[in-house]
Amino acid sequence: MTRIVVVDNHGQFTHLEQRALRDLGVDTDIVDNGTPPEEVQADGVVLSGGPDMDRVGESPAYLDADVPVLGICLGMQMIAAELDGEVGSGDYGGYADVTVEIDDDADPLVGSLAPDTRVWASHADEVTAVPDGFVRTAHSDVCGVEAMSDVDRDLYGVQWHPEVAHTEEGEAVFENFLEVCPDGA
Repeated sequence: MTRIVVVDNHGQFTHLEQRALRDLGVDTDIVDNGTPPEEVQADGVVLSGGPDMDRVGESPAYLDADVPVLGICLGMQMIAAELDGEVGSGDYGGYADVTVEIDDDADPLVGSLAPDTRVWASHADEVTAVPDGFVRTAHSDVCGVEAMSDVDRDLYGVQWHPEVAHTEEGEAVFENFLEVCPDGA
């Protein structure tokens, strides 16, 4: 059975990420973001959202853990910041229902959602430039980088929250992530 850990960056929806994975039949636990990756055995890692880039703890170390990583909201922003992309304040701000356009229908994480999908996202902060090796895989009229992927390193991110009911195809994002994990569900 595939095992995924959700690294808790103090986000309000972290428990919903775990539940979404459990509902897909995945062995999953939430671990505090102070937990080093060498103390965790998993086939993949979800870096949760959260309120503050200064409170991501050991999350950056998971990027070198040699398993696929999915960053959600702050998790994606942390990936970009750690790998020399750029993160800045969004023009839109708080949570909203957004139509996201998929830029790469072959992308393993979001390609199946093409041509577009409705999501629930916060844009207080957002990725403004993807790191080297990444491609932008989705955008919207309020955010230039709604999703990004580096398939060579199995690092993925979405600005939106696939775990909440307001996101139409959130389950598909988790299913697609499981497909890139070594024991793929």
